[in-house]
Amino acid sequence: MSAADENTLPQEDDGFEEMEASGSDEDDMEGEGENGESETKVYIPGLEPLQPGEELEMDRSAYRMYHECQTGSPCLSFDVVRDGDGEGREQFPLSMVLCAGTQADTALSNRIIVMRMHNLYGNDQEKEENESSDGESDEDDEEDQDRKPQLELAMMPHYGGINRIRVTQRGEQTLAAVWSEKGQVEIFDLRSQLEAVHNSSAMSAFIKQQKEATPLFSFSGHMTEGFAVDWSPKVPGRLVSGDCKKNIHVWEPQEGGTSWKIDQRPFSSHTKSVEDLQWSPTEATVFASCSVDQSIRIWDIRAPPNSMLSADEAHSSDINVISWNRTEPFILSGGDDGVLKVWDLRQFQSGRPVASFKQHSAPVTSVEWSPIDSSVFAASAADDVVSQWDLSVESCDVGEQAEGLKQLPPQLLFLHQGQKEVKELHWHPQIPGVLISTALSGFNVFRTISV
Repeated sequence: MSAADENTLPQEDDGFEEMEASGSDEDDMEGEGENGESETKVYIPGLEPLQPGEELEMDRSAYRMYHECQTGSPCLSFDVVRDGDGEGREQFPLSMVLCAGTQADTALSNRIIVMRMHNLYGNDQEKEENESSDGESDEDDEEDQDRKPQLELAMMPHYGGINRIRVTQRGEQTLAAVWSEKGQVEIFDLRSQLEAVHNSSAMSAFIKQQKEATPLFSFSGHMTEGFAVDWSPKVPGRLVSGDCKKNIHVWEPQEGGTSWKIDQRPFSSHTKSVEDLQWSPTEATVFASCSVDQSIRIWDIRAPPNSMLSADEAHSSDINVISWNRTEPFILSGGDDGVLKVWDLRQFQSGRPVASFKQHSAPVTSVEWSPIDSSVFAASAADDVVSQWDLSVESCDVGEQAEGLKQLPPQLLFLHQGQKEVKELHWHPQIPGVLISTALSGFNVFRTISV
C-alpha cells in the first residue's frame, strides 16, 4: 500500500504539457535502523503520520503502468471518450481519449479540453533492474525517446468554471454534457476536437479558429448551478441533471440530434442539494440520486415527481457520489463522513448497507465500480488517497501480514497517493484495470498490480 511522489512536469516546446512515466503503489518509508542503516517499511495512510526526516519513496514494482500529466488550470471533472482502438486491449503502447473541463482562476480562462494520450508504455521492471552504473548508451537514449508518452490537447474557451462533464455517443455524434458555474447545463458536439487530436492538419485548423465553445443546446431552467448529471446507457441522448436547490430534470432527445425536450416539472423529493445522479444500467426509465439531505433515492421517470424507493439517513452527513453496478443490483455511495457503503437494491428499504468501509479520513469525492469486474471498485477522497477494493475477498492470513497491515480490511487492495485534492476518477471502459484520476495537481493514469 503506498504513496506516489508528486512530480513537476516540464513544458514542451509545442505548448503541450509533457507526460512523464513514473511509478508506484507500495511506496516505502525509510527510517534509521539499529545499525544506522536505512530501514524500509510500508507506509499506511491514515494510521501514522510521517516523522520528521522521513520521506515517501515510490515502489515501481507495485504498478504495471503509471503516467501523469498536467493541462494548465486544474480539471476537476472529466470523462473517458470511447474510441475505435478495440475492447479489452492490454498490449503496450496504449492510447486513450479524455474530455475534461477546467476550474480556472477567472471565468474567462476556462476551457473544455479533449486530450489524446498515446504511446503509453508500462513500467519496464527488467530494464530498470539491469541499468548499470556505467551510464546509458546511445541506444538506451534512443529507446527512451521512442517510449516517451505523447499528449495532444484540443481546447475550447468556455465562460465559467466547469463543475461536471459527462460524455456519450449518439449515432455518429460524441456529445459532452457540461454543468457550469453559470447555472446552465450545456450540450457540446466534440467532433472538431476529436478530429484535431488525431490529425495534425486538423489540429492546425482548429488552433487557428480559437473561438469560444458554442453549445448545440443549453438549459437554464434549473435557475441555479449544480453538479449532478448523467447520460442514459440504454437510451442514446437521454440525460438527467440535478441542481443545488434539490430539483432534478430529465431530458428527452429529439430527432435531428440538436435539441432536447425537458419537462419543466422537476423530480423533487430531496430537501437539499442533489450531488450525484446515476441511470440504471439495465432499466431504461430508472435512475438513482444522492443528496446533501443524507438520502439515496431511486426514481422511475414514468411516475414523477416522487421517488419510488428511498434510503433516508444513508450516511451521517452529505452524500457526495454514487455508482450503479453494471451487472449486480448494487449501488456504491461515498459521503462527507469518509465512509464507503454498498447497497443491495433488493434490501434497499431496510436502510442498511451490505458493506461499509471507513478507510478514508476525509470526504469521499468520487466512486466507481470496475466496468469488467462486478466486485471491484475504486474511490477517492479529500485525504489525497485513491483506494481500490474487491468485495469478493473475504479473509486473509493476517499472521503473515506486516503488523500495520493487520489493521486494514481484507477487501482493500491498494492505496495510491501523490496527487493533491483528488476530485474525480474513472476506470477506462476499454482497457482492463486502468484507472484515471484528476486533482488540483493534474492527472494520474495507472494500473496497479492488484487489478
